[in-house]
Amino acid sequence: MHIQKETYLRRRARLKKDMGSGVLLFLGNAEVGMNYADNTYPFRQDSTMLYFFGLDFPGIAAVIDVDEDREIVFGNDLTIDDIVWTGMMPSLSERCLPVGVTDTRPMSELAGYLRGKKVHFLPPYRGDHRVWLWELLGVEPAAQPSLASVPFIKAIVSQRNYKDEEEIRLIEESVDLSTEMHLAAYRTVRPGIHESQVAAAVEEVACRHGNALAFPTIATVQGQVLHNHGFIHDLKEGDIFLLDAGAETKSHYAGDLSSSMPVGERFTDRQAEVYNIHLRSFWAAVDKLHLGTPFREAHIAAATEIARGMKELGLMKGDPAEAAETGAYALFFPCGLGHMVGLDVHNMENLGEQYVGYADGQQKSTQFGFKSLRLARPLEPGFVFTVEPGIYFIPELMDKWEAEGQFRDFICYDKLGPWRNFTGLRNELNYVMTPTGARLLGTIKKPMTIEEVYAAKSS
Repeated sequence: MHIQKETYLRRRARLKKDMGSGVLLFLGNAEVGMNYADNTYPFRQDSTMLYFFGLDFPGIAAVIDVDEDREIVFGNDLTIDDIVWTGMMPSLSERCLPVGVTDTRPMSELAGYLRGKKVHFLPPYRGDHRVWLWELLGVEPAAQPSLASVPFIKAIVSQRNYKDEEEIRLIEESVDLSTEMHLAAYRTVRPGIHESQVAAAVEEVACRHGNALAFPTIATVQGQVLHNHGFIHDLKEGDIFLLDAGAETKSHYAGDLSSSMPVGERFTDRQAEVYNIHLRSFWAAVDKLHLGTPFREAHIAAATEIARGMKELGLMKGDPAEAAETGAYALFFPCGLGHMVGLDVHNMENLGEQYVGYADGQQKSTQFGFKSLRLARPLEPGFVFTVEPGIYFIPELMDKWEAEGQFRDFICYDKLGPWRNFTGLRNELNYVMTPTGARLLGTIKKPMTIEEVYAAKSS
């Protein structure tokens, strides 16, 4: 399934209406050399270019001239030297017709077209874009983030935050493929193999049909390291294995799932106890997924349940709800509950979390734990997002907080010693808000309960 031409036309028309005036500049991504020019990283088009123009090849830029009601794609057709290496490809104009653009021009004309006009540009996230903006507009790289167009950012967010049925179907395809990746891990994880072997089995599922990864895979027995992308450990009996992996299908929409499982056949009693506390926190968060309810309340619900569970284990004390609101919970849950998902696995993070995950006037916290909450705004129909609480035992964080005397009214530091090497665990699912409430995405079930985990490992 692909996005229809009429969808691109409608998106660009609304963007022109919302902006009202000026020239909107879209910079496509280029191929970038890994260690020399012709040995490139895998190409991935800029997501905003994909959303409004659907053009999935390097070496292009586009403008929407609101004042003159023009939509132009700039790029170059292949030379014979290119064709020798790539074979024949459709011309730029032929590639643009299916997305409703009829005005195409050589890249050499872009700078002249922009000269003297009021140009809106987005905050760059690539070094070549920073140089390109400097060449096109004379804006030095250091000044570009502060001069990026906030009205342009907000106009894009006001569309991309709300997924229509066309997009939701594409995301669900990615979620299903992501689930297949995780099921491969359940079948693969066992004592005596290496983290890299699990990662290979997982990534093969995504790649075998020409799909890609939505983000670098996390496959580790050191789950307390939240973004652990190195595969350096052997798996041993008694370990917890954490997988955070997702697919990006050819549509470029992402899935994002996490799973935690025993390396051996069963969790230890202590691991099972923590796993079930984690599940309680997960479902407590899901119970708060209502239209108009701030996602921050779901985060607080998960944090409260984690604090309650840690109190049951003798690691915390006091009122769990107060521990959640004050931030004491973050010793065991230092990240946010979830984030938006779409063409980016952290959707539009390059445009700024304060615009994507927070409503106008809503302030992003600077407090440890809360500051990592990427989504806090009230939930609306069309939002697609993750729910991913976790429980982590991070020795370095324990030592720091104890030395600083943080939250002594809530944390039993004298009881933490035997837990220092527990590592960490999390599970993650993807949801969409509909007019009738939250709906779990995916037609294939990902294991969540301990019984489901054991069944998946033995399949």
